[in-house]
Amino acid sequence: MYRTNTCGELNLNHAGQRVTLSGWVQRTRDLGGLTFVDLRDRYGITQLFFNMETNAALCNEARALGREYVIQVEGVVAERSNKNLKMPTGEIEIMVSRIIILNKAELPPFTIEDDTDGGDELRMKYRYLDLRRNAVRSNLELRHRMAQEIRKYLDSKQFLEVETPVLMKSTPEGARDFVVPSRMNRGQFYALPQSPQTFKQILMVAGFDRYFQIVKCFRDEDLRADRQPEFTQIDCEMSFVTQDDILHTFEGLVQHLFQEVKGVTLDKPFRRMSFNEAMGSYGSDKPDLRFDMKIHDLSALAKGQGFGVFDNAEYTGAVCAPGCAGYTRKQIDELTDFVKRPQIGAQGLIHVKFHADGTIQSSVDKFFTPVRLKEWGHLLGAQPGDLLLVMAGKRNKTLVQLGELRLEMGNRCGLRGKNKYAPLWVIDFPLFEWDDETQRFYAMHHPFTSPKSEDIPYFDTDPGRIRANAYDCVMNGVELGGGSIRIHDRTLQHKMFQTLGFTPEQAEYQFGFLLNAFKYGAPPHGGIAFGFDRLVSMFAGLDSIRDTIAFPKNNAGRDVMIDSPSTISDEQLKELGIQLEV
Repeated sequence: MYRTNTCGELNLNHAGQRVTLSGWVQRTRDLGGLTFVDLRDRYGITQLFFNMETNAALCNEARALGREYVIQVEGVVAERSNKNLKMPTGEIEIMVSRIIILNKAELPPFTIEDDTDGGDELRMKYRYLDLRRNAVRSNLELRHRMAQEIRKYLDSKQFLEVETPVLMKSTPEGARDFVVPSRMNRGQFYALPQSPQTFKQILMVAGFDRYFQIVKCFRDEDLRADRQPEFTQIDCEMSFVTQDDILHTFEGLVQHLFQEVKGVTLDKPFRRMSFNEAMGSYGSDKPDLRFDMKIHDLSALAKGQGFGVFDNAEYTGAVCAPGCAGYTRKQIDELTDFVKRPQIGAQGLIHVKFHADGTIQSSVDKFFTPVRLKEWGHLLGAQPGDLLLVMAGKRNKTLVQLGELRLEMGNRCGLRGKNKYAPLWVIDFPLFEWDDETQRFYAMHHPFTSPKSEDIPYFDTDPGRIRANAYDCVMNGVELGGGSIRIHDRTLQHKMFQTLGFTPEQAEYQFGFLLNAFKYGAPPHGGIAFGFDRLVSMFAGLDSIRDTIAFPKNNAGRDVMIDSPSTISDEQLKELGIQLEV
């Protein structure tokens, strides 16, 4: 046997036992006559003890060990004289009688410690070393546990786990597809699924009324911290259900995960908020409700005082930052620079300080009297010591800008603690969004989303007014998942395609298999997909999903460990009938 025990399980109850351990050398400490070695495996670290007086040869062997050497040791468990109660094995050590070097190692390019000295690119290049770090390994253990709990909960609700194809048909709408050439069907291509959307709807037609899958999905889009070209969804679909049925079932899943994995009880039912309220009060369709600081419409109070920025604006809005009236000129300038960043794109920022002594100071004193500014404060519920931050412009754009400013102030005021959770459902999304550049409507979610039944007449008169039976599960400013009730009526599905600009021939070519399935009795159905990587990152307290994935890509979509994507040979290209233009 290479080991009788792991490096994380021994304690004082094992004192006097002879054991065999195997693992990696974390570090060695030479204290003259004594040498200590920390031996690490997946389960923890155990201290090894060597004494020059009792066995000089063995002690010298231990001193010669390098970091990350793979070794096997035999010895007796003994009580430590200098205990470390911060680690599970901190009360014992191994009095080693034998060392076997299983594999020597070169000095690693960065330290295998929680606080490593390796940068992101270096860690990604040597990901197999990075995965040895407790901080990364524990994320994958968390991911495993969450996957088990998801399966346990959904199985208890009669869901079947069904695998759907990875090689499928390219479909429009949404992000770009990753495409795969077919050697056997030259000139034709598969696509990797952006989601199993059409297949799970077909499973509903087939009578599998509760489906789920923890599934890989692929989108060829520009990347950022919370996106990867391949990611994992908890994909679910149900038949004979209303929107309320789905919200109840899946807020139950979120509650189950928080209770079983984190020991946190979430209040239920989750709050529900319309898309219009979310945008109007928080400037986001995924509002962070850990703190209040709502956006208020100041347009009526701001116009007509000779200040052109407000007079000429479609919308003027403000947030009230509690206790921030003492902000210095430098701090106000920092906030102004923040909203002027290209990602936000504001022209400027107005501030009003409500000082503790009752005086009011603003950057627009020339145009607005203290009485008028006091009206602003009353509308926003400002108290002495608070700071109003005001922006103006096109309504939708200004709301989004104020939403970003609100989150920044939440950070600065310490109101976004990672151990506080505020879940909600955002509902009643628009079915369509208009694109000025292409002069056409696009589906806000996807072409199979059902409209509110009372809004169906607007297809012929005002499609922009139609609300969707769509919903997002949001927590702490993060969209954890989203879904919708689907269109199950063939005629309504054709009307949806028509509004999106599909000809009947295009709709048949792209989605004929689904439309044909609907001919044979499609039940009312709907579903949801949660971003599994994003859910794990929230549980781990991370801002990026990358360290919840064993082998992630970098921000350029590259796996720098295996150097992928890479070129292929001319012979392979010829087999596929492909010529490259570079």
